[in-house]
Amino acid sequence: MANFGRGGGMGGNMQNLMKQAQKMQEEMQETEKLLDEWEIVGTAGGEAVVVYMNAKKIIDGIEIDKAVIDPDDEEMLEDLVLAAILDGYKKADEVYKEKMGKFAGLGGAGGLF
Repeated sequence: MANFGRGGGMGGNMQNLMKQAQKMQEEMQETEKLLDEWEIVGTAGGEAVVVYMNAKKIIDGIEIDKAVIDPDDEEMLEDLVLAAILDGYKKADEVYKEKMGKFAGLGGAGGLF
């Protein structure tokens, strides 16, 4: 017969499970905050175009070297800006995967809520 009394059996296991879920949720929230603050730098054209973003791919700045601004070749500048953004996205994906990988497959809040 199973012991469902105080401090043992199913009640104790459920309490431990809930504590683990709460701890994992707190860790995930801390990691999410870290990703918001992480600076990613995407570049193109030997750093002629630099894009700044966080690890969640929120762009917060772009720098363009005047040497690549040619009014007769706007397509080149567009391509450099896009390449710098894609470089930043690739780096952000790597950071996100590294930091959030341990939460993969768990769903929101550890998949327990």
